[in-house]
Amino acid sequence: MSASSIVILTGAGISAESGLGTFRDEGGLWAQHRIEDVATPEGFARNPQLVVDFYNARRSQAAEAVPNAAHAALARLQAEHAGAVTLVTQNVDDLHEKGGSSNVIHMHGALNSALCASCEHRWPAPLAMTVAHDCPRCGAPTARPDIVWFGEIPYHMERIERALAQADIFVAIGTSGNVYPAAGFVQMARHVGAHTVEMNLDPGENVGLFADTRPGRASETVPAWVDEILAT
Repeated sequence: MSASSIVILTGAGISAESGLGTFRDEGGLWAQHRIEDVATPEGFARNPQLVVDFYNARRSQAAEAVPNAAHAALARLQAEHAGAVTLVTQNVDDLHEKGGSSNVIHMHGALNSALCASCEHRWPAPLAMTVAHDCPRCGAPTARPDIVWFGEIPYHMERIERALAQADIFVAIGTSGNVYPAAGFVQMARHVGAHTVEMNLDPGENVGLFADTRPGRASETVPAWVDEILAT
């Protein structure tokens, strides 16, 4: 078995098959709100109750969601591949962990985590957060969802960039290709000579940067690709 170093980026498309909506879904949670109102620091400052309620609804949905075959396949790859497998996700749900993956890098935060805006302490979020929830460490009433909102810097970028610098294979699964810095990962991987693969229901905006594109449902394309990798 090859000991290649693999970096995987997953986006909303992999969670969509488990019933979690994306920005583009009609009639879902996102369709009922403006991004500026529920996914920016300014929106939270204007109306924290609206933002907390929005993420409570998302947290409740995520708690009920079940991982699909794509999540399970990536967990199997982590467990069985001889080389390093770095799993980075733009998703804030915990479906990768439910599916058996470990050491998942949540670059945009996590629904099941709360953050103190005063001291940056993190703790497990209750299913229903409240406005002005007190931080268990410093006591300040400045709790917020531990989510990277638009205009904020994604988490763990140094760790991600180190992995990309050593990648032999880079794979983007279910990503739109238009949200940076994640949309630029393929260029970083290409720069070091990595083989690049996109798996998407519809082509991402940066599809032309990938050497290999595999259209289709993640629950079908990802297990097939993992079988290929583990067979080499």
